[in-house]
Amino acid sequence: MPLTEVFAGKRVLVTGHTGFKGSWLALWLKELGADVSGIALAPEYEGSHFELLGLDREIRHTIGDIRDLDALARAAQDVQPDIVFHLAAQALVRRSYDDPKTTFDTNVGGSVSVLEVVRHCDSVQALVIITSDKAYLNKEWPWGYRENDELGGHDPYSASKAGAEMACMAYRHAFFERRHELGVATTRAGNVIGGGDWADDRIIPDCMRALRDGRPIKLRHPIATRPWQHVLDPLNGYLQLAAALLREPKRYSGSWNFGPELEKSLNVREVAEHAVSLWGSGHVEESPETDAPFEHRLLQLSIDKAKLDLGWRPRWSSVAAIEQTVDWYRRVNAGETAATVSVSQIQAFMALGA
Repeated sequence: MPLTEVFAGKRVLVTGHTGFKGSWLALWLKELGADVSGIALAPEYEGSHFELLGLDREIRHTIGDIRDLDALARAAQDVQPDIVFHLAAQALVRRSYDDPKTTFDTNVGGSVSVLEVVRHCDSVQALVIITSDKAYLNKEWPWGYRENDELGGHDPYSASKAGAEMACMAYRHAFFERRHELGVATTRAGNVIGGGDWADDRIIPDCMRALRDGRPIKLRHPIATRPWQHVLDPLNGYLQLAAALLREPKRYSGSWNFGPELEKSLNVREVAEHAVSLWGSGHVEESPETDAPFEHRLLQLSIDKAKLDLGWRPRWSSVAAIEQTVDWYRRVNAGETAATVSVSQIQAFMALGA
C-alpha cells in the first residue's frame, strides 16, 4: 500500500522533530497528509533545517523535554496519536564523553518516558523507537551486525543506546504483549547525511562549513568506515515499518536495521574528497588528535531482515547520498528555499519506488 494511503489523516507524534532527522521526518509526514505533532527541545543550531523549513507554522509544535514525563504525557493526551516516532536524543559520541549523565538521562531515561506514556495512551497503534547502530557491542568485525547480535557499548553514547534498546525490550514483554493492537519496534541506522545538518563533529556538516568558508576540511579519523546513507533511506524504513506495525502489530514488532549495502561502504576521507569534487573547490587535510576520545573505526549493519521481511532496501547508494547532500547545500546557498529543495528531494526519492 502506498505511504500516502497509510499516513493520510493519521495522528502522528514525533519526538525530536526540531533535530536533523526529526525535521526531515516531520516534513515527509506532512507531505504524506498526516496530522503531525512534535515535541522537542528548541533547535540547537542557528539556521537549523527545522527553522529553515518553517515547520513551527506547518505542524503542531511543542517545546518540551522528553525527560519531563508530565510534559510528554500532556502532549500525548492532547494529540491522542495513532503513531509515535521517538527520535529525541543526545546524538553525539564526543559530547557523551563531556556530559555522560545527560546522555544517559536523555537516551535511556527519555526513552523510558516515551514508553511509559505509550503504556497509558490507548490510542497508540504503532511505536517506532530510533536508537543507533552503535547499540551493538562493536567487535570491529568486517561483516554486518544482525538484529540478534549482542548489544553494549564502550563509550557513554553507545551504552546509552544499548540501554534504550533494553528498556524497550522490557516494556514490550512486560506491558505491551497484552495490547494486541499495538506494535512496538526499535530501529538501528548508521551515519545519516543530508541537507540541513549543522551538528558539530559530523563529517558532512564539517565539510560544508569548511567549503562554504574557504577553509581546508580537517579529518580526525580519515580511514574510519561508517555505513553512510542519505537521511531519506532510513526514514523510509521507519515509515514502512510503522505501516507494517499498523497491519500486523506483533509480526513486525522487534528490532530492525536500516543501512546501505555493505559492499559500498566508504571511509571518511573518501566521503570528504567526493564532497570537495562535487562542490568544485576546497581540499582535505589529515588532522589526527592524539588525545581524542575513543571511537570505533569500523561498524557495518546487515540489512537482510529489512529486505526479506519488510521489502525495504536502500534507494540511494552512499555516493548518491553524498551527491544529493552536496546538491542541497549548493542550491540553498544559491538562494532556493530549504522547503523547496527538501520537498523536491523527497519527491524524487519517492518516485524511485520500492
